Amino acid sequence: MADTNAEPLPAVAGAAVQPATVDRRRIALWEVAGGLVIFFAGSFLHFLFELSGFAVVAAPFASVNESTWEHLKLFYWPALLFAVVQHAYTRHEVNNFWAAKGASIVIAPLTIVIGFYAYVGVVVPIYGKGALIGTLITAAIGVALGQMASYRLLTGPPRGRRAHVLGVTAILVMGAAFVLFTFFPPRIFLFENFFGYVYDGGFGILPDYTPFLVFR
Repeated sequence: MADTNAEPLPAVAGAAVQPATVDRRRIALWEVAGGLVIFFAGSFLHFLFELSGFAVVAAPFASVNESTWEHLKLFYWPALLFAVVQHAYTRHEVNNFWAAKGASIVIAPLTIVIGFYAYVGVVVPIYGKGALIGTLITAAIGVALGQMASYRLLTGPPRGRRAHVLGVTAILVMGAAFVLFTFFPPRIFLFENFFGYVYDGGFGILPDYTPFLVFR
């Protein structure tokens, strides 16, 4: 006769988990912690290129100019690193892990871009420039929405192998794009230096950072 008091066996990595058995509070705490790490680590990466003495090795991970694109990578790398850590601790407890992280890593920058240009489109014509707090709010909203999407997938029913492949593919393609476009940026507004809310014709690694130094 089966022992009805026996402890349930842990889920096998990659096996489906019943949504009703997921510890939603624990996963929510992971996602909140991830959002905070992504936001604050991204803020640090904004200054990494200058702090490194403009080392080329730091360029793929840090903002090399003030373009919108360069700011998106600041959230990608912390999100990826945190996902690797989270995977080690929660992979047996959730569904769709890499699909969830792929969705988060795509949704956050898309939301940030849309929110930022909506903000700039309203504020700049009125005041002539934006404010740091507005930019930070759009970034925080983007990160929060990405983490919420991740939570929904992690605690929801299994989506199958296709969702897993799409998530991993999205993560890899975005990482490759952030590295490639650091050195070979397309000549469109998304990649153009937007210092002081003005496009100045600079792309990628700039020839002179003297006007943009924060730590003088």
